[in-house]
Amino acid sequence: MGTGPVGTGARPVTVRLARWSAEHPWRAIALWVVFVAVCFVGGSAAGLNEADQSDQAIGESGRAVLIVDSGDFADPAVENVLITPRDGTLDMTAARAAADDAAGRLRSLVGVAAVGEPVPARDGSALLLPVTMSGDPETAADRVQPLRDATATVQEDHPGLRVEQVGGPSINKALDDTLGADFKRAELLSLPVTLGILIVAFGALIAAGVPVLLALSSVAAALGLSTLASHLVPATDTTASVILLIGMAVGVDYSLFYVRREREERAKGRSGLDAVEIAAETSGHAVVVSGFAVIISMAGLLLVNDVVFSSLAVGSILVVAVAVIGSLTVLPALLAKLGRWVDRPRVPLLWRLTAPRTGRHGRPAKPRFWPAVLTPALRAPVATLVVSVGLLLALAAPALGMKLKFPGMEDLPRTTPAMQAYDRLTAAFPGNGTSHTVAVRAPAGDADRVRAALTDLAGRASADPLFAPTEADGPKIRVSADGRVSVLDVATPYPSRDERSVRSLEKLRAEFAPAALGAVPGVEYAVGGDVADSEDYAGHIRQKLPLVIGFVLALTFLVMAWTFRSVVIALSSILLNLLSAGAAYGLLVVVFQGTWAEDLLGFTSMGAIVTWLPLFLFVVLFGLSMDYHVFVVSRIREGIRAGMSNREAVAHGITSSAGVVSSAAIVMVGVFAIFATLSTIDFKQLGIGLAAAILLDATIIRAVVLPSLMTMLGDRNWWAPRFLRARSAPAPTDPPAPAPELVGVR
Repeated sequence: MGTGPVGTGARPVTVRLARWSAEHPWRAIALWVVFVAVCFVGGSAAGLNEADQSDQAIGESGRAVLIVDSGDFADPAVENVLITPRDGTLDMTAARAAADDAAGRLRSLVGVAAVGEPVPARDGSALLLPVTMSGDPETAADRVQPLRDATATVQEDHPGLRVEQVGGPSINKALDDTLGADFKRAELLSLPVTLGILIVAFGALIAAGVPVLLALSSVAAALGLSTLASHLVPATDTTASVILLIGMAVGVDYSLFYVRREREERAKGRSGLDAVEIAAETSGHAVVVSGFAVIISMAGLLLVNDVVFSSLAVGSILVVAVAVIGSLTVLPALLAKLGRWVDRPRVPLLWRLTAPRTGRHGRPAKPRFWPAVLTPALRAPVATLVVSVGLLLALAAPALGMKLKFPGMEDLPRTTPAMQAYDRLTAAFPGNGTSHTVAVRAPAGDADRVRAALTDLAGRASADPLFAPTEADGPKIRVSADGRVSVLDVATPYPSRDERSVRSLEKLRAEFAPAALGAVPGVEYAVGGDVADSEDYAGHIRQKLPLVIGFVLALTFLVMAWTFRSVVIALSSILLNLLSAGAAYGLLVVVFQGTWAEDLLGFTSMGAIVTWLPLFLFVVLFGLSMDYHVFVVSRIREGIRAGMSNREAVAHGITSSAGVVSSAAIVMVGVFAIFATLSTIDFKQLGIGLAAAILLDATIIRAVVLPSLMTMLGDRNWWAPRFLRARSAPAPTDPPAPAPELVGVR
């Protein structure tokens, strides 16, 4: 027989909202469809406001960018035809003939503004033909193909030489093609992987489709809202990808928690409306709390004072908020309308394995696997806690040696001809590789003094082995039309992440630039470039990381303490999530700062972790881990309020939530692992870091560390100062029930 809804008295707003949606399903569904459509269409109509270079200026390298931008330089896109021997030494006569052929073909193309004179390498190993493109340099990659076709024709006519085209537009075109194919594959795989895992988790197609439907609609609405928000906080290229990533993760999680609980209550004999109401009061409450926790984590990114992180924070906050709203409105409506049809059509074998099973008196049947897993934590909590925490700390220890760097050109995949040509270009012409940019702004009347100072600086650098020799015709100094801004590129023959490149930057900033430019009155200068970008951004992240961590920990502590009315639960939540994040950091360092996993995962080690990853990884992991923690601890608290002892409640909470937590974790691990298959090192590190951390969190943390800690603490788990204690506890959902049988536990 069914029982009535939980408890008596006034219901929380989340429960009343879910009840109304369940009683008026068509209205709730229609309102949700209209909301998603208005958000998406409104965003499309408003258009996207993208961040420019001035929005992303950080440190001295950022000041260099701003100085250069103030000069309004004509900065056309430049391509190069590189002619090298296939083997042996270069026949310069044949090379010049090929260069003349290429120049003639390229001058006839509409997209070419000018073709320069061929430049031989110092050692005679190559000949370089510079080509200046016309039009907007931002769209040059879309217009470079005719130039590449002309160069390919020259190659056919001169088979004894290697004739290649290389330059910014060619490289961008090749990377767009490669990465575009990568992302399409990832997007095509992520949806069927998610759906397949949910089918295994539910054993029914409609039940598996509901979480995906909510997640996709939440992502669509959030994309539109983020487009509107970009007029307040400019968006970046990665914003939409992160909205998709976070939206699918939390959307599936929240639906999974809710649908599983609703099915459990129906299996106990409750009516459809009562089952939805109980799911709203239990899992729905957990969704709201975990949603707040994720939003708090993402809000911490706003403290970085960086447009990239601010954009990611706004997009993530919007998609989480939309997913929470959807789980409290349209999800109850769908479940109420579908009723028992949510369990159709069934997958026979999977249905028997996953359907909620009940024993006598309508109580859930006793599980077998998870009680066996929990046995060490409940029988010997102190020893289990010490061993498991010790292992996680050992895994986290390598994070103390973490190095941060931006990926350079040398870290891009070498599978494309453009990148292979780039390697040959920088070997023959070191000045075309890594370079530092010295940007100077001074009164127009001092332009000659600035030029003399920059010439002196170039001479000092050319005599130092940390820098590439100056070209034979002297340093190339660009001066703005108004004479106020001068720019000099100082090349180094080493890759951008090589320590010698970093030392050359330090020497340029500390010695050469002050010595050469310090005597010019009223001068403003800054040293930028790729190496400077990497070093300045790493320093910026190291400075902001403690602030972000402190903000996230403090607010999460307050939310957890208020939600569970326990200081101990709040503190243990913080510590467990820090342990999970630390283990993920250590694993990243072990895998990616060494070379042992290169062949296994298909990457070339850059000897460092991508600069932005630790901060982003922390807030994402902290937020997503809190989903599981809130859900599990909520089930444990239900057991306490139902009259169980602390040990029984821990066993009840873990075993009753293990299936849904495992399913949610497997979904996220599967999706994140797909990102690890992408070509670029930053997405490989992101995918491996997220997948490994979620796996550790859902297994060792939730099934070993958490139960052993809560068992050891006993009733002290629920201690709180008087002002924080709840006045009265709500009535339990069910009468006290025996905890699952545990091997060797009395």
